Amino acid sequence: MDKSAIRDAATVIVLRDAATRPAVLMGQRGATAAFMPNKFVFPGGAVDAGDGDVPFATSLNPVCSGRLLDQSTTAPTALAGAAIRELWEETGLILGAPGDWPNAAPDWQSFAAQGMQPDASALKFVFRAITPPGRPRRFDARFFLADAAALQGDPDDFTHACDELSHLQWVPLDRARSFDLPFITEVVLAEVEGLLPALKAPDSVPFFKNDDEESLFLRLKATGSAPG
Repeated sequence: MDKSAIRDAATVIVLRDAATRPAVLMGQRGATAAFMPNKFVFPGGAVDAGDGDVPFATSLNPVCSGRLLDQSTTAPTALAGAAIRELWEETGLILGAPGDWPNAAPDWQSFAAQGMQPDASALKFVFRAITPPGRPRRFDARFFLADAAALQGDPDDFTHACDELSHLQWVPLDRARSFDLPFITEVVLAEVEGLLPALKAPDSVPFFKNDDEESLFLRLKATGSAPG
């Protein structure tokens, strides 16, 4: 794998108690991680080959799909699938609906073994950013927002999580900036605060486009009105 290549990635900002004391799910990356060591981050990671072929119980909102395709050729289904898979792997929490899923791809077998199919209906596309040049890993990351009420099971049960993130916890928004955060995470948190308490998708999606020639701040749009 070319480590200098920009990889498609998906991140999930799961938020609970939006109307009272909102909190987001975060964990800490390891000290030896090549990308953002020691930082507190949202669950997420690179898109895998099979992420676009999963049988969604409910599809991604069409307006979000349209915005994901603005200045991108990556299938929205692959991005939504990666977001749900990474959430499951890194936290043990499920965005899904009950359903049989025979012959699941290897990366999805543990998810399917829970008797679930992925459900993208709770995902709202809210941010996109490309890692600036010069970093050891570069990602074209799409950030999705989801209400914790859409999770299956106990939102405090992290027993099925892998060991990629430590110190998994629900961080109150008013305390989040006291943690060691990547700069882009601080920017995304500010955008999320502007969507409270209804957790509606934004009218357009911010896009930090960092390429080898220039850095741009753009807004991604699609035909139609923003979903609720």
